[in-house]
Amino acid sequence: METLEIINKRLKDNYGETTDKPNFRIVWSEDEFENRLTNFTDEGFELIHSEVRRLPKYRQWIKNKYVLERLTEVPVFQENELPVSKLSYEPLWVFEDVKGDAVRPTWSAAKFVIETVHEQVRTAGVYIKYKDPDSGLTKEQQFEKRNLELQAIQDELFGNETTIGDALAYKQGVGFTKEN
Repeated sequence: METLEIINKRLKDNYGETTDKPNFRIVWSEDEFENRLTNFTDEGFELIHSEVRRLPKYRQWIKNKYVLERLTEVPVFQENELPVSKLSYEPLWVFEDVKGDAVRPTWSAAKFVIETVHEQVRTAGVYIKYKDPDSGLTKEQQFEKRNLELQAIQDELFGNETTIGDALAYKQGVGFTKEN
């Protein structure tokens, strides 16, 4: 399995950068902070005047998980909340299973999410030109290819999960072997 550093390098190499920042990256939710306008101290007391403070970005909502982020311009209506920078990383995907448990990020999953976003934005007509690698395929072939990609990602992320395996992993099951 690729390390996070290798996946982030591949994201930068494949999807570029803006002002020396990668357009996409994967981060650990607990490590991310941002300078944000707030009315409260770190202890929760209300301030007389709002001030910009370094605050956790995700840990209030996303605990101990990897997050795929996209670099975007700060919208005009949020410029007061994020006054320090014109660019901000915003979450695209949280690497978690159906139970909300963290999973290790993979290149194929990140690529799939990014290309899905690009395709959706492209078809809406509000994005830079995007060359679809599947443009020569029929709709049926594209659908089949997408299903195979999804299955491969699901197998890579969750391939070893079974009801019995989960019960043993969460100490809700008992295993035994018969001795001869």
